[in-house]
Formats: sequence, structure tokens, C-alpha cells
Amino acid sequence: MDACVGQQDRPIYVDLDGTLIKSDLLWESLFLTARQKPLALLGLPGWLAAGKARLKAELAKTADLDPALLPYRAEVIAALEEAKANGRRIILATGANERLARAVADHLGLFDEVMASCDAVNLTAHRKLERISADCGAEGFDYYGNSHEDVCLLDGAAEATVVAPDRTARRWQQRVGAELIEAGERPHRAALKAMRPHQWAKNVLVFVPLILSHEFLNVLMITQALLACLAFSFAASSVYILNDLLDLTADRKHKTKRHRPFASGALAIPQGVALAAGLLGTAALIGLLLPATFLLVLAGYLVATSAYSLVIKRMLLIDVLTLAGLYTTRIIAGVEATNVSVSFWLLAFSLFFFLSLALVKRYTELMDFGMGAERSKTGRGYVDADLETLSQAGMASGFAAVMVLALYINSPAVAAHYKTPWLVWPLCPILLYIIVRIWVLARRNQMHDDPVVFILQDWRSQMMIAIGAVMFLLAAYA
Repeated sequence: MDACVGQQDRPIYVDLDGTLIKSDLLWESLFLTARQKPLALLGLPGWLAAGKARLKAELAKTADLDPALLPYRAEVIAALEEAKANGRRIILATGANERLARAVADHLGLFDEVMASCDAVNLTAHRKLERISADCGAEGFDYYGNSHEDVCLLDGAAEATVVAPDRTARRWQQRVGAELIEAGERPHRAALKAMRPHQWAKNVLVFVPLILSHEFLNVLMITQALLACLAFSFAASSVYILNDLLDLTADRKHKTKRHRPFASGALAIPQGVALAAGLLGTAALIGLLLPATFLLVLAGYLVATSAYSLVIKRMLLIDVLTLAGLYTTRIIAGVEATNVSVSFWLLAFSLFFFLSLALVKRYTELMDFGMGAERSKTGRGYVDADLETLSQAGMASGFAAVMVLALYINSPAVAAHYKTPWLVWPLCPILLYIIVRIWVLARRNQMHDDPVVFILQDWRSQMMIAIGAVMFLLAAYA
């Protein structure tokens, strides 16, 4: 390379996936297609057989990607803006399809040219190096890259900047001492956050049949219920990850959800796919230790939650009915795991109670979007005009749950199972307090958690639950 060529004369070539943005446009367009046009994925095997360039091209045509919502790396953009202000020529050189690459370039307004993959050529590694070498000539070039595919380009650059590198690129950077821009996020912490372990609290519902059957000291049943709880927790986490991957666009428009690991780019989409598969496999292995009927319930739960993530969550009212059914499914799973009987009263109460909480969830989400919320903005089947309807339906459903509980307490079943049945009656005002308080907070826009998780973490609700538990034990044994 000519030593007389100055830095200001050298063009800068910038990789896109993982470098300019924290995500990967191939994976982004894949999940965007799955959300927007799922039937289009029937062509996926044929696209794969035709090569990666064809796959990228077809997904780019199908997915309606908004470049303004992508998670850009602020440090890289700041460096490029400074270089452009100094008169440097900057080229976006990427393996992403040219349709998406040009959309990104047009949005940022930083690049003088765009080099990208077309329908027939996947512009990565040595193909990209050959194109850059032909373009820059004897001047040489500077390069921003992040992956093992970029190593040959980093090696050929006069000055290389390694951005959030993978293992291969990091080893190269450490060996040559090139400039480094770190990712800034810890993937293990982001992975744990994506799993949403705080949501596992709702899986304690599998213990409800065990508690109501008064089998508190049965070690075998307790172990079975604990395994069921773990299986549901891992399975639920895999669905949360899938849901986040399918909801990237909607999450990035949301004032708080945009900080989620995948929406923010803190965790790569392929890592999320691998994590979800691992969690699902672990849940299945745990399920094999329990009765076969439990596995059927777990499989039904996964089918229902997947359908919810793909389609149902955008359907007016069907979504909240499904959520209520999914909560009830956890109770049924507890029944199948421990081989205890389930009553009509329990299922009826569960459906009304959890329908009220599901309506709280939708109400608070709609409140977060504020006035003018439309279906296109919320990604749900609701608009701001539905707030009062959701509130009224939620309160009515909560009161119906209390009515079912009162009728159950007055039934012969309670007299047969409890030594002092009248001690169960305080459960009605306790439940009323919990339900009405949740709705009061929701209408004040002070309910920002999943309502089930809120109940299990709120000290006032915990106090009411503790009082109810004492009354339940006294009624059973006093």
C-alpha cells in the first residue's frame, strides 16, 4: 500500500449487520415476514435451496421493514458523522440485500454509495473484499466490521475498527491491536431478562389443586407440582422469546418495551432462537418425569400460546379470553401432574378471575399508548375508545368470580371438606379488595406490571393472601 496516501484520501467502508446496527437484517426480515405474511414462509425451503442471496432477496421483498426503528450503534454513527464532516467518502458495504441496505442508507443520509447483496450474489467475506478492492484502487480503505466473515476485510484494511466482535473477530483484534468499539451490553444478563423469570411467579398456579385437596405434606405430590411448575416456567420463557421476536416492530414503537433485549439489540436474534429451543427442550425433558397427560396439557399450552403470539393477540376480545384460558390451563396442568380431582367451581372461578386480570393487562397497555391509539400502533385489536369498555368488562368479570366463590362456599362441597365452613367466607371480601384495588390502580395508570405478577409481589395483596390462607387453614382443621 502506498505510504503517501493519507487517511483523508481513503474511503471508509462500513458493514451493516452487527456493526452499524445491533441486529441482523436477514433475521429481522425473517421474523417480520412471519408476523406480517406468515403464509409467505411456505416458500422458505425453495429460497434456501436457491442460496442465501435468493433467501435474502425474497425476504426483503416480502417484509415491510421500517429502517427508522432499527437499533443503530450510536458510537459508530457518531464516528461516521465526524468522518463525513471531515470530507471522507463513506460507503455502506454489506451482505444484506440491496433493497434493505438502500433503505437504511436513505434513512441515515451518511453514505455516498451502497454495496450490497443482490438476487444472485451474497456480498460477504472475500466477495465483498474483491468489490471493495476494485472500487478503492490504490488508495486503500478503512473498514468497520464485527464478525468472522469480516476478518479478511479487516486484515486488508489500512485502518480497521472492530465493532462488538464475535469470537473470531475479537481474537483478530487482540492479535493486531486494532481499534475496538465494545457492544456495551452483557449477553448473559440480556438472555436472563429475555426469559422474564419474574413471570414465573404465575406458574405457582399449578400448586392450586394440591392446596385445595389439602395434600400439604405429601412429598410425592409436592415434587410433582414443583416439576410441573419448572416445566411451565421454561416453556413459558421460550414462548416469551418467540413473542418478542415476532413483536420487534411493535415493541420498538412502545415507550418501555423498546428496551427489551431483542428490540434494543442487546441480544442477537440467533441467540434468542437458540435460547428458546434450549428452554423448550428442557421443559419437555422435565415433562417426561410426570404423567403423560401432563405433557398433553403442556403441548396444548404451547400450541395455544404460539397461536396467541402469531394471530390471536391481535383479535378483539378473543385475546383476553385466550389469556384467561391459559391461566386456567396452569391449574389443569397441576391437576394432571398430581393426579388430584378438579371441580367445576374451581374452573369457573378461574375463568372469570383471570379474564378480569387479562382485561387489566389490555387496559394498561392501551393507557400506555395514550390518546389516539390505533390498532396499527398498538399491534392489538383495540383503540383508545375501548378503554371504558375494557374497564367495565374487567370489573364485571371480577365480581362474577367473587359470586362464583360465594356460591361455592354455600355449596354442600364446602360443608363436606371443611370442619368450620363459615371461616371460608372472609375470602370473598379479600378477593373483592384485591380485584377492585387492581382496577383502581389501572385507571390511575399506576399498574405497570403483569397483574398476576403484581398480586404476587405487592405487599398489600400478599397480606390479603396471607390472611386468606390462615382462614382457609382454620376452616379446614380448626
